[in-house]
Amino acid sequence: MTLILDAGALIGIDRRDRRLGALLRVAQGQGTPVRTSAAALAQVWRDGARQVNLARTLAGVDTLPLDRSSGRRVGELLGRARTSDVTDGHIVLIAKGGDTIVTTDVPDIKHLITTRGVQPTVTQV
Repeated sequence: MTLILDAGALIGIDRRDRRLGALLRVAQGQGTPVRTSAAALAQVWRDGARQVNLARTLAGVDTLPLDRSSGRRVGELLGRARTSDVTDGHIVLIAKGGDTIVTTDVPDIKHLITTRGVQPTVTQV
């Protein structure tokens, strides 16, 4: 299992959301990998000097790039789903069955999951 953080989850980390902090501490204690998308990071990153909590947390988060290959796959997924949010598409592309996506955008993520045909769990923050 992997914990996958979308942009809303990263904002929660930046704002020191207690529930999200507890979720990350449990994941760390269990050795659960934590991932995010470079697109999600780009949506929330503004000033590392002021986003110290986010920067510290990201040190233990695997940030997957949105390269040419994944960009094409995200575009194809968005086309099939008839949506346009690249970040949500990349988050869902990262996910595998058994993973948990942490998001503030449950309906859109679930729609993309259904379109892709994978079965991760979705947790709202």
